[in-house]
Amino acid sequence: MLTRNKKVRVSAKAIVIREGRVLLMRARDAAGTYYLLPGGGVKSGETLHGAVVRECLEETGILVRPGEARYLRDYIAANHEFAGVNRGFHQVEVMFKCTFVKKAGRAHAPDQSQTGSAWIPLSRLGKIRLYPSLLKILITPAGKLRGPIYLGDSN
Repeated sequence: MLTRNKKVRVSAKAIVIREGRVLLMRARDAAGTYYLLPGGGVKSGETLHGAVVRECLEETGILVRPGEARYLRDYIAANHEFAGVNRGFHQVEVMFKCTFVKKAGRAHAPDQSQTGSAWIPLSRLGKIRLYPSLLKILITPAGKLRGPIYLGDSN
């Protein structure tokens, strides 16, 4: 149950697979380097598709064409390893299967912990620190997306 002054953030994420690689954001924390899908918070009045296009341009400089919503995930920070950082944080993520359109410039607004973007070979997904880690199972080495649509409060 949400209490007053607590909000649920909606985030649009991109799953971009091209030539046997997936586009990921690289970030760093006290434990080292980790990766996550490009994307971020939806602004008031913005569609989910609009948010994922904007966020990919801001974070990677890459223009994408959003397709179907492939995965939905709750992220309730109190239940995960980053609970000490922002215990009251709750985000609902909509992960879209996206198509690479073109490199449209340079990244110009990455999040604070992000150190860049990278095209990671699908064969390496199991060897990197990836959030949500469930993606290591859901994205096959052939680039197919499998599994359920709703992932729950997973990591």
